[in-house]
Amino acid sequence: MKRVYCLYRVSTKGQVDHDDIPMQRTACREFADRMGWTVCKEFYEKGISGYKVSAENRDAIQDLKVSAEKKEFDILLVFMFDRLGRIENETPFVLQWFVKAGVEVWSTKEGQQTFENDVDYLMNYIRFWQAAGESRKTSMRVKTKMGQMVEAGQFTGGVCPLGYRFIKSGLKNKKGKELLTLEIVPEEAAIVAYIFNKTVNEGFGTWRLSSAINELGYKTHKGARFQPNTINRILRNHIYTGRFVRGGKSSQVIPELRIIEDYIFEETEKILFARNGKRDEKMSIAFTTRGAALLSGNMYCGHCGRRMYAVSYSDTYILADGTKKATRRIKYICPNSARKRGECDGQTQYVSMKIDEVVLETVNAMLDKMEGSIKDATMKQTYERAIKSKREIYSDLINQKSQEEEKLRKLLIEVANSLVDESKYSTETLNLSIDIVKKRIAEIEAKMPKVLEELNAQKEIFKNLDVYYNQLMNWKETFHIANNAEKKIIICKLIDRIEISRGYNVTMSLNMDYEQFITA
Repeated sequence: MKRVYCLYRVSTKGQVDHDDIPMQRTACREFADRMGWTVCKEFYEKGISGYKVSAENRDAIQDLKVSAEKKEFDILLVFMFDRLGRIENETPFVLQWFVKAGVEVWSTKEGQQTFENDVDYLMNYIRFWQAAGESRKTSMRVKTKMGQMVEAGQFTGGVCPLGYRFIKSGLKNKKGKELLTLEIVPEEAAIVAYIFNKTVNEGFGTWRLSSAINELGYKTHKGARFQPNTINRILRNHIYTGRFVRGGKSSQVIPELRIIEDYIFEETEKILFARNGKRDEKMSIAFTTRGAALLSGNMYCGHCGRRMYAVSYSDTYILADGTKKATRRIKYICPNSARKRGECDGQTQYVSMKIDEVVLETVNAMLDKMEGSIKDATMKQTYERAIKSKREIYSDLINQKSQEEEKLRKLLIEVANSLVDESKYSTETLNLSIDIVKKRIAEIEAKMPKVLEELNAQKEIFKNLDVYYNQLMNWKETFHIANNAEKKIIICKLIDRIEISRGYNVTMSLNMDYEQFITA
């Protein structure tokens, strides 16, 4: 009596729910009975893709291999051979491994796989090559269908995001099951809006936000406390702009699902990107809005260019009556000068009060100039001309590169002619010319990214002119009553870089997104 181990596998949880595993089990047991074999053990893989998951990462396959080495069974039986997997450059060799280990491999539909001649090896490979192809086709069909559903504004499944609840859509899938869609829950939408506003306007991080929401007593849909990764998922979810987004496809805005305006979501993305990874010199968003220091993120030493950081200290002084009094103060430190991390001939530290006063006075003066700023067709025409100019420069670089590449092609042909003495130029002359042309191409290619970046920046500003103007007007009205955290964020957005040099000489450069409104 031959001992049989059976392997049953389904790729998705949906197949588990639709009884595919019991179907495979029944077929294998009936087949074993007809063959006079004894089923000794059964292995189940639920929701495991044979196309995406390697055999090395499948516990059932590894357990079967261990049992095969111990000679615990004689036959490995599956419903179809693709239950072993669908990876064309791996699964054929998994099957072959079992046969070489002395185990017969059988399928209820395809019989036994042997390796007695070259045809057996070829058929073994072709079988799994076809299975992999079917998996690729299925994946493409699913991806295409999901993309079409997203573009049509249909919910494609998954966890219900905070701020919404599921409702029946009135539409049915091909199996007759009614599809669900989303509906805003006002109480939860307020939490979502709170999360985005605190991030954009006060610079709250995910840890600080999760703590604040937990203190308010709110819970997730699962009844759990908010965690930083919960906040992070919310801030990155496009659904809050009223769009379904999946696999690079996006629906049009669905007004009844919008909780957050586009410009707030885009600003959030900028902040998350700036705070991601190393705090390099390109980052201009405040690292944190905690503490009393007004400036952070865009504060630099005017001598060495290094980003400065803030520290607090206790300043003790004696009053007229002889009593001592201590107060906490802030100072900005240059790490190169203070910790010898690099060369710097500037001051080591600067008292924050003096610098903060200059910056606050400057920001208030700039916002006051908004009285005379005009948001009209003239400004838009100015940007249209700037965009056209940048586009012409970029097109000219492309043409120059194309011309130089044509020269290079002709020179290379001439080199070939010189090798058979059919060119009037020497090989040395041609090689020198080729080096010159290659250098020109390299110079042109070096210019192109910067010009393209400037062009895209101009396009982005032009697209958001109204948003930037309205934001400035809001700052003008609220800056004088804003709290310290809000002022930090406004300053970081409005001023691209602040440099401080000896003698408290402060230099500021405006963010180009807002510069045109201030200088108008």
